[in-house]
Amino acid sequence: MHELSDAAVALAARCEPRVNELARRMARDVFEELRGYAELPADVKDMEIAATARYGMRLFLRGGVRRPRPDALDHFQERAAQRAGEGVPLNLLLRTYTLGTKELFRALRETARPDERDALAELAEALFGAADRVVGAVAESYLDEQAAAAACGSPQALWHWGREEERRSRARTLLAGRPVADGVTSDWPALVVWLRFDNSASGNGSSPVAVRRLVRRVQAVLDRGFGTCVPALLDADGGHAVIPGTTELPCRIPELLREPAGAGVRLAAAGATAAGDIPRAARLAREVVRIAAACGREPGLHRLDDVLLEYHLSRPSAGSDRIAALLDPLAGRPELVETLRTHLEQHQDRRATARRLSLHPNSVDHRLARVQELTGLDLADPRNTALVLAALLLRETDAGVME
Repeated sequence: MHELSDAAVALAARCEPRVNELARRMARDVFEELRGYAELPADVKDMEIAATARYGMRLFLRGGVRRPRPDALDHFQERAAQRAGEGVPLNLLLRTYTLGTKELFRALRETARPDERDALAELAEALFGAADRVVGAVAESYLDEQAAAAACGSPQALWHWGREEERRSRARTLLAGRPVADGVTSDWPALVVWLRFDNSASGNGSSPVAVRRLVRRVQAVLDRGFGTCVPALLDADGGHAVIPGTTELPCRIPELLREPAGAGVRLAAAGATAAGDIPRAARLAREVVRIAAACGREPGLHRLDDVLLEYHLSRPSAGSDRIAALLDPLAGRPELVETLRTHLEQHQDRRATARRLSLHPNSVDHRLARVQELTGLDLADPRNTALVLAALLLRETDAGVME
């Protein structure tokens, strides 16, 4: 590669202050014309794609094209592998690079003075050569990642590569109570974890790319946290993971999960003694999370001991329907239900309830008075308080809470 002239280097340096502005415009406006770009999660567009654009432009404008570093393409290749795993179409990915190259050249042309025509021509030739190398490396890395995910081989090799469908198949088998005799997932006892994601965790709603991105990042946290490839069956709402050979949940797992899954992530874990015990442990972990949410507990790690009374009260019995019906008068009043749930979780402390709900304490009093008026249940009576708690729990189902 020939050396750039001092004039070309000087022109590139004058364009560098525009990098942040250009990256924002690319991520928010220029790339919007690409089919499928609008469906990408907001953080992918505004952070990761914009960050890659900034990195690429600075690498070029600061003279990286003059003396390319040996690792100059590593960043682009890592991002390409990540996008492949998230299911971003290859044509969409490559077009962000070609359009980005076009926008950078336009900025250079706008920056150049009339007497810098030769310098601009030099930079154009260097830029298009650099773009050719980057696009080639991106395509190669993307296709390599796809090939690795689809590779066939021994169970041990598939386990090592973390092939997603194989991993999900293992999880399905274990959650059905059947052993997986492969020398990897046959160790007992085992830990079963249930995860429930915050509705906003996947970014742009139920976009397939957003969901795959969420699942991939959560899976990476589980693998790293447990030090093995964890069989898991995850989707946009959450799911189960089974970790053979342990009954301990590493204390750092809940905090690590907050980054990919958001501050609203909930989880619980239960131990299983053998393959046939996994379905019971899976139901228990899921039930603990459901009950904790129904009680208004803060998101995070939930343990059975934390909701022991509530778990008992929520068990169906001959009188369950009649207890649940006590709150029928609150149907269509979600603000009253939420206030009641929060008030019980805050040990009937009106000021604490008001802080949690961002209300004035008098507003809490008015809502609770309305609850008593509609239901006839006085929360000052311990028996009525227990009935209200049981009714809230019994009305909570996997389909959602009462509104």
